[in-house]
Amino acid sequence: MPVVTLPDGSERRFDHPVTVDEVAGGIGAGLRKAALAARVNGKLVDTSYVIAEDATLAIVTDKDAEGLEVIRHSTAHLLAQAVKELFPEAQVTIGPVIEDGFYYDFAYQRPFTPEDLAAIEAKMTELAAADQKVTRRVLARDEAVRFFKSLGEIYKAEIIASIPDKEQISLYGQGNWVDLCRGPHVPSTGKLKAFKLTKVAGAYWRGDSRNEMLQRIYGTAWPDKKQLDQYLQRLEEAEKRDHRRIGKDLDLFHLQEEAPGAVFWHPRGWTVFQSLIRYMRERQHAAGYEEVSAPELMDVTLWAQSGHLEKFGENMFLTQTPDQRRYAIKPMNCPGHVQIFKHGLRSYRELPVRLAEFGKVHRYEPSGALHGLMRVRAFTQDDGHVFITEDQITSESVAITKLILDIYRDFGFEDVRIKYADRPPKRVGSDDIWDRAEAALKAASAAAGIEYTLNRGEGAFYGPKLEFVLRDAIGRDWQCGTLQVDLNMPERLGAYYIDEHSAKRTPVMLHRAIFGSLERFFAILLEHHAGKLPAWLSPVQAVVLSITDRQDEYVRRVTETLKNQGFRVEFDLRNEKVGFKIRDHTLRRVPYLLVAGDKEVAANLLSVRSRSGKDLGTMVPETFAERLRVELESRGREVVEG
Repeated sequence: MPVVTLPDGSERRFDHPVTVDEVAGGIGAGLRKAALAARVNGKLVDTSYVIAEDATLAIVTDKDAEGLEVIRHSTAHLLAQAVKELFPEAQVTIGPVIEDGFYYDFAYQRPFTPEDLAAIEAKMTELAAADQKVTRRVLARDEAVRFFKSLGEIYKAEIIASIPDKEQISLYGQGNWVDLCRGPHVPSTGKLKAFKLTKVAGAYWRGDSRNEMLQRIYGTAWPDKKQLDQYLQRLEEAEKRDHRRIGKDLDLFHLQEEAPGAVFWHPRGWTVFQSLIRYMRERQHAAGYEEVSAPELMDVTLWAQSGHLEKFGENMFLTQTPDQRRYAIKPMNCPGHVQIFKHGLRSYRELPVRLAEFGKVHRYEPSGALHGLMRVRAFTQDDGHVFITEDQITSESVAITKLILDIYRDFGFEDVRIKYADRPPKRVGSDDIWDRAEAALKAASAAAGIEYTLNRGEGAFYGPKLEFVLRDAIGRDWQCGTLQVDLNMPERLGAYYIDEHSAKRTPVMLHRAIFGSLERFFAILLEHHAGKLPAWLSPVQAVVLSITDRQDEYVRRVTETLKNQGFRVEFDLRNEKVGFKIRDHTLRRVPYLLVAGDKEVAANLLSVRSRSGKDLGTMVPETFAERLRVELESRGREVVEG
């Protein structure tokens, strides 16, 4: 009879098979009521799961991350049940959990309207209040196919038919509704107390544009109304900060159908973009990197040799010349950097060799996945590749990690989470090589004094990596930088150096990106700062405003003087009231507004105010210039107002 071991090491003994729910009840009525699922011997299961043998058990509640996922998964099923009750002819397809919520795809004869979404949400509330018990049963695959065909659910039947025939299929039911699912789910619909449907969009069946278009209903779910309300407030704030809206308001960039996933940079946006490059170029040079540039178009044989063609080919843009030679537009910079390292004989005394490139890369992303600057097909990477010996992995990784974190602080990101991503299922190289690479990266992480969470199976196909995740001003996480240890690609591409014994040795290759995609980092910056970029990054750092045309000559002269000192300054001589001009440039997020009236002209002064509306007093142009120079040199760290 089973002995159940709890997380605190205590044991519960039973003389008969027992469900998770019964064990929870034996511990306490409060835990039984809070239980959503459980981990039995590490496997996530329903509370109805029967424990018949000795096992470890951890009860999952809404305090656990897994509990929140179960809530969202179950709410997706609640959505599908509500749609079927309101629109019986609709067919259900798939409904997974996504970041901060869930979605479910439906095939229906007409588009769902906002009124439909309101009715569906009301029905979901009704079904949740009914506290319907959630049950699980298992069928053989072919029996499950017949079952869903009998319901007219052809999409579900197609999904099941693609599953291996020996595999058993689990079905979950609540009320009169049944769905295909691996589970687990909450014990009853009454556990679902705080949810909201957010939008409806189109989605191709199985993500293939050759298939029929379905309707995807998105929603979010949380353990309680307070957390739901907080999330909805974050959504509202995120909408205000949307980089696409800010980009339009500030005339920074645009995108258009003739170049899907590629950016048309306007002068002001390009100014910021080049400021990012200039900043990173200075930091990399100080850290010992040499800047290079590799071709954007290279023969596919190189990509086959590196492993990219096999692992990444479906996301590559390929072309063929009239002489039948096939080329690929580079999706990554690493093979090109290996070619540069290989050109000429390298000695161990030269290592580390640090190469960096602001390389333009192209990757095919489905049209439906494109999203402003966040998800594009053409983008620029701040790629760095460091060629070292195995003995240098720790010291170089520590230096890179410190550089990355310091750079993020310059951009206003103090809260940085780090994830360790180990070997993926689809990879190159032997297990022995992966063991060495993973051990080396863990040792480097320990030496750098960093804490990380495990992102299992998400390493690059050639090596494990650290992922640097930035938390922005409204609590959203953005994965940007990476550090990868690669013992595979240099060998595949024939790179070597001569060691102290005059023997050929394959170098270790560290892949390092800090911004990642400059376009995406630009978007993250805009949203983090709500468009109010720090002065050192702002496309326009100050505007000199006249009150009447009597100040025009003075305003022009001051503007020219500041521009000649390297500041990005404009003037505004429009025949408008000064209050209108101040409001206009405040909306344009200009850091400093310099007003000149008759009194200021007579005394060679400027009335200075920040975009936040703070009056900084009057000062001579030279004093303002010195103030701004100090701020720019300190990256704004010492300046509170702005």
